[in-house]
Amino acid sequence: MLKIFNTLNNKKEKFIPITSNKVNMYVCGITPYDFCHLGHGRTFIFFDIVLRFLKKNRYQVNYIRNITNIDDKIIEKSFKSNVSVKNLTNYFIEQMRKDFSVLNILIPTQEPLVTDHMESIYKIIRFLLDTNYAYHSKNGDIFFSVRKDKNYGKLSNQVLNKLKKTKNSIDENSKHHVEDFVLWKKSKKNEPYWTSPWGKGRPGWHIECSAINNFYFGKKIDIHGGGIDLLFPHHENENAQSTCYNQSLIYSKYWMHSGMVFLKQKKMSKSGKNCVYLRDILKKNNPESVRLFFLSTHYKKPIYYDKISSLKISFFALSKLYIALQQNNIVCYINNQFQEIKNHGLLYKKKFFNAMNDDFNTPKALSVLFELSKKIQMYKKKKSYSYSNYLSYILKELGNILGILLQNTSDFFSINSVVNNEKSNQFIKILIKKRSYFRKLKNWKKADFIKEKLLKLNVRVEDSTTKTTWKYIHIYNDVST
Repeated sequence: MLKIFNTLNNKKEKFIPITSNKVNMYVCGITPYDFCHLGHGRTFIFFDIVLRFLKKNRYQVNYIRNITNIDDKIIEKSFKSNVSVKNLTNYFIEQMRKDFSVLNILIPTQEPLVTDHMESIYKIIRFLLDTNYAYHSKNGDIFFSVRKDKNYGKLSNQVLNKLKKTKNSIDENSKHHVEDFVLWKKSKKNEPYWTSPWGKGRPGWHIECSAINNFYFGKKIDIHGGGIDLLFPHHENENAQSTCYNQSLIYSKYWMHSGMVFLKQKKMSKSGKNCVYLRDILKKNNPESVRLFFLSTHYKKPIYYDKISSLKISFFALSKLYIALQQNNIVCYINNQFQEIKNHGLLYKKKFFNAMNDDFNTPKALSVLFELSKKIQMYKKKKSYSYSNYLSYILKELGNILGILLQNTSDFFSINSVVNNEKSNQFIKILIKKRSYFRKLKNWKKADFIKEKLLKLNVRVEDSTTKTTWKYIHIYNDVST
């Protein structure tokens, strides 16, 4: 049975949807004012895998991923670039879709724009005002009164009295308390606005997701997801206003959060000017290598991106899986004669599903794929092609759940061989140089660590008194012909 780490209760729980065999899942989407970076890639690739796995388990999934197409950052970028908000957001939405398509991220059931759901936003704000959960400020904004919600802080484990004031976080002429957050912003000169029951203005950030969820799902949803950076204040505030509006303690039954991506030991972010764009990565790397890079770390943990090595190592690992599939007739054909290998296939599937059922443990699931690929190579050496063919079918089936092994082997190697061989050789030479440096310092521990790392890349190092040489261990030779 599937178990999910639920941020709401801070523990792993059995996944039992509100309605049997149906799952309503919502993931906070992008704010389209710039290109998507690796941090976006990690979040949306992970929830793509959640979607694929749920579908594989025969759930009917209604997956909503919103687009926040009105926001302070969008307005600022619009002014600076002298491009209308609409044209700016439409352009970056299109670029996002191109990137996600290359990464084989499945299209959600709906991808609503915030600006198409203004009536739903008005509806919730009106109720919160009528029930005194919200109030008008002196400057014309509308705020949510956090202290009226007795359960505020439960999701993100925040204590109200310990929330610190930040610079400009409280304005005596606007909100009552530091933690109160805006639901509706009074319009400013030269900014986009909508004519609401309270005059011209635009919605605050948090109310948007509540309104879209209420429009598509009603009062409760099964899974709400996003990056861990959204947990506070965004998800905490969204949860607060939604539970108050719905008059219910539960808004989303399960909350899931993916870990951050770090570059040079700092969180990857556009605002911090510390990011690597997906489009730049995809120009030079196989998209499945990008996926594999993320899958190799559990989704809740932080992941550290190294421009030199991260995707090279992922490509080598991916190549091993494609080599196992090479020269196989991948068909799902079995009879009683092959009952033994059928049992082997079922065993690998069981291991894989057990890993995925344990809070989407993709590193463990990947280890099953590599174990399976070794078994396929063994049968190829023995010329037991019926066995290797059947296990190749299983390998491809399981890989597809993770969104990898979707290419034909011939296409994979023809597209990647020339470009990546040159890049891989450069990468290996860098590692060899580093190892030689540590050997000169007699730092044998670090030198041996690099040697082991090279072995994992199928590279054998040979030392002499004068120099170090290396060569590939030709894993292609393991493929029987």
